[in-house]
Amino acid sequence: MSKTFRAWDVDQRFLLPTSIDEFVPAGHVAHFVRDTVRDGLDMSAIVSCYAGGRGYPAYHPVMMTALLVYAYSQGIYSSRRIARACEERVDFMAVTGLNQPDFRTISDFRKRHLEALSGLFVQVLELCAKAGLVKLGHVALDGTKMKANASKHKAMSYGRMDEATARLEGEVAAWLAKAAESDAAEDGEHGATRRGDELPAWVANKQQRLAKIREAKAALEAEAQAAASEKPTDSPDDPDAPSAPAPKDAASEPAPPATPLPKAQRNFTDPESRIMKTKDGFIQGYNAQAAVDAASQVIVAQDVVTAGNDVAQLLPMVDAVMAATGAKPQEVSADAGYCSEDNLAGLEARALNAYIATGRQKHGTPAATGKRTARPGSRVAAMATRLKRGGRRSHYRLRKQVVEPVFGQIKQARAFRQFLLRGLARVKAEWALICAVHNLLKLAAVRNRARQAGHPAIAA
Repeated sequence: MSKTFRAWDVDQRFLLPTSIDEFVPAGHVAHFVRDTVRDGLDMSAIVSCYAGGRGYPAYHPVMMTALLVYAYSQGIYSSRRIARACEERVDFMAVTGLNQPDFRTISDFRKRHLEALSGLFVQVLELCAKAGLVKLGHVALDGTKMKANASKHKAMSYGRMDEATARLEGEVAAWLAKAAESDAAEDGEHGATRRGDELPAWVANKQQRLAKIREAKAALEAEAQAAASEKPTDSPDDPDAPSAPAPKDAASEPAPPATPLPKAQRNFTDPESRIMKTKDGFIQGYNAQAAVDAASQVIVAQDVVTAGNDVAQLLPMVDAVMAATGAKPQEVSADAGYCSEDNLAGLEARALNAYIATGRQKHGTPAATGKRTARPGSRVAAMATRLKRGGRRSHYRLRKQVVEPVFGQIKQARAFRQFLLRGLARVKAEWALICAVHNLLKLAAVRNRARQAGHPAIAA
């Protein structure tokens, strides 16, 4: 007796229209993202950009936004991969309603509305707060180095720029002179009206590279000059300050212009990115910041900076948390990269209970007190004593289990390890969208658990 199988007829035509909701099971994150973007977020900043007119109708901007948000939640960031998913994956079809925008449309939409898309972070955070996910009992801060859309091998130091400028200027001048001699000889042979005076293509390329190097040198010199003008001078009221020599006539001898250090670098592809040190070596990238609520790992503040260290980001991130949530966290924790006397003073002025590591944590030690030398009686010394006394019960232990898993979910689970866009402003907007998607997935998980547990008020 032969085995009976279920029918499999790929040529069968549907006699009744299918429903989008049947493409994926109920409770699928595709339904949640689509409905939240459509019904739960204010999309007027994007929709208002479209005016009536002739021509073929554009894709609905709310649908395009839902498509981008869902694609990011699935770890798909390339416009070409998103367009392909619209054709191949039923979960994407459930979001787009069977629309299939091409990759150029997706890319142009993201570029056009990047600022408005970054504003979704605040709206999603408000939804998380309404759902009870933002408690602000303990907020942990940390930064992670993210690769820029640029190669570190496309950066050049100021010292090498000087050498390359002189060398390229000599080569270009020599080949221009040789080209002029060749032109004169060809004019004598073929006549002045005949073609043959074009420069070789590779000479033009050298000229273009020389122009890029000159532009990068000028930018580094401008940064050095700005830094020199902002450097504070020694106060005359300070008795310990060294006495300065008598000033000369300022009108006759102007101050020499500041020059960059020979090792100062600038990248030709993304000039605003920086060479940054990570545990795996050096990268060309940015420093992405996040403040995470311990209750549910919701990101309550985010930013991107070009500084390789975190010390200047503690107080701005704390202020960003209070601005975004309208409330003050009860506790704040951060690693040793954020520790300084000024930062601890700023937290004290804000009346915040803080747990800031004063040094690297050794294996087997309960708190990161480290070997950082602190002046007796200083705030850093007091913090080191506080962490040491707290031992394994210190709330500093929450930092690793709160903020670091968030970076793991973003970089490992959703494979976001490199920014797609270039320039600090665009990278900031891209990181804001990434953090908004992270929070939306946290909200989706809570709503799904509530639905399964039979709590309709929370699930709604």
